[in-house]
Order: sequence, then C-alpha cells, then structure tokens
Amino acid sequence: MTYEIEKTDAEWREQLDPAEFQVLRRGGTEPAFRGEYTDTKTVGVYACRACGAELFSSEAKFESHCGWPSYFAPLAEDRVEYIEDTSHGMRRVEVRCARCGSHLGHVFEGEGYATPTDQRYCINSISLTLRPQE
Repeated sequence: MTYEIEKTDAEWREQLDPAEFQVLRRGGTEPAFRGEYTDTKTVGVYACRACGAELFSSEAKFESHCGWPSYFAPLAEDRVEYIEDTSHGMRRVEVRCARCGSHLGHVFEGEGYATPTDQRYCINSISLTLRPQE
C-alpha cells in the first residue's frame, strides 16, 4: 500500500527512539501493563506517534484489563488499516495507521465487552501520543 507519509528506515530511526521504532516500524509489542496510556483517563485524542494522524478518542477508550490501552472504535474507519496477521501461530487482525503504515496493535471481536461495537482495539501506548482536550 502507498501511504501519504513514506520514509526510509533510516529516516524513521532518526525520528523515533529504538523502542518506538521496534513497535511502530517492526510490528513489535510493548510489555503489558507498562505503557504510558494503559490506565490514563485524560480526555483527548490519541494520535499516531510516528506521523501525528488522529486515530482514537478518549471517549472510545475502555478498561479491558488486558495490559494495553483499549478502544472500541477508531475516530473514523479511514484512519486505520487492517492487515491479516498469522504470526506466532495465531489468526489476528493487525491495526496500522492508514497515513504512514505504522503498527499500532490488533483488533479483536466478539469477546463479550459491553461496548457499542463488541470490538477491542488493543493498541500499544508507545504507538500513540495523547493530545489532551483543552
């Protein structure tokens, strides 16, 4: 896929610290329960740490107790892209930023969460930047 923002690995490495690069550009996962936004209740918008695209609202954030920030929907469907992920012997759906292709996390359905969508976007804190509402 062609993205609005495309950079070489060298350019991304200049912009991102090693941990951010590993998650955002290599599809890594930060350790559970250690992310900056796992328990945050601040009202605002969560943007892609790599390109700044606004992706999730605090209004869609909920407590899933999974160890990563969870949302029941993105701000708009065109803000994210979905990629089939069969790594680690599992079938999952990877969620990426539609503007720059950065890895955000995964989306899971039908887990019985009391949310409007019955979906859980399990997103790495390190993939996001919170823009508090003023």
